[in-house]
Amino acid sequence: MDFASSKRSTLGVEWELALIDPSTGDIAPHAKELLAAIDDPRFDKEFLRGMIELITGVHETTDAAVDELRGMRDRAVAEADRMGLALVGTGTHPTSRWRQQEQADDPRYRRVVEKAGDWGRRLIIFGVHNHVGVEDRAKAVPLLRTMLDKLPLILALSASSPFWQGVDTGFASHRTMLFQQLPTGGLPPMLVDWPEYERTLEDMLRAGVIDELGELRWDVRPSPEIGTIEVRVADGAPSIDDLAAVTALTHCLIEEASRDLDEGKAQLHLPYWLVKENKWRAARDGLEATVIVDEQGTLQRAADAIAEAADRLAPIAADLGATRSLGAVERVLATGGWPARQRAAFERGGHAVVMAELAEAMRA
Repeated sequence: MDFASSKRSTLGVEWELALIDPSTGDIAPHAKELLAAIDDPRFDKEFLRGMIELITGVHETTDAAVDELRGMRDRAVAEADRMGLALVGTGTHPTSRWRQQEQADDPRYRRVVEKAGDWGRRLIIFGVHNHVGVEDRAKAVPLLRTMLDKLPLILALSASSPFWQGVDTGFASHRTMLFQQLPTGGLPPMLVDWPEYERTLEDMLRAGVIDELGELRWDVRPSPEIGTIEVRVADGAPSIDDLAAVTALTHCLIEEASRDLDEGKAQLHLPYWLVKENKWRAARDGLEATVIVDEQGTLQRAADAIAEAADRLAPIAADLGATRSLGAVERVLATGGWPARQRAAFERGGHAVVMAELAEAMRA
């Protein structure tokens, strides 16, 4: 299988947003009209008729990618305003009923529903996907494997989906719990190298597990057609600051792992059961999760582990043009995260206040 040529640690970002009626907070199925008004190929449709995706170009630095998304966000918000609508970016829509949603007209999305039934229809979810360039396909699977140990940090930092259909789920990221119900969603298998990845894909295609590579919706996956590692575990980002924080952390962690591979440093490689447990803990408790950081069972609060990682990654951030964006990590940690913020807003005035705060955060 070919792996496209890609410059090391270049970056592209995809940011999924919900289009809402600000008077009710409900999803507004008018993405087609919004996209027609914007008329820019960087803005695309997504799974729902009330959902859009902002897609950057390829950037040399994190800060440049975030700056492009800031400009795109401003343009989308302004056009939504003209339509009497608003945009929000949480991992799940807090109140909308999944049975009332309409999927966008696309064969890919129809196949999701055909294969997964109601689990596919339940996907009123929104995420942030980061593509990081990998210069050699031999590195792709080792980087994927190392990033599995880091996923709880990215998930905990990004968690923004405590509510589902008007109910507090008890999770910081209910999006995570929904998305992994897809047969090819969630954690990837523990692969060793590129040949094993190729054999796995061949077996899946032959067995009818997937019809095409894009149907592998793993939390982190190689994207051979563009030569990247794609990290997909993050919840939707309610604000530019949240987007900057999770993007910078992801970008720097992958470059750190790439340098370690170059230097022949031993990788942690936690066992699968532990990776799965850490993901579940981060989904449930977000920044307050107690994650297992080594094979000896050492425990650490996720927020503290994220803060330590941000400090450690500062020199790499300087090299990647990520210093400004990585600085957002500290600000996100200081807020306590969006699950706590949404729950506090709900206590003040119910879901109307939650949706109003989310719409305001998108403009910040």
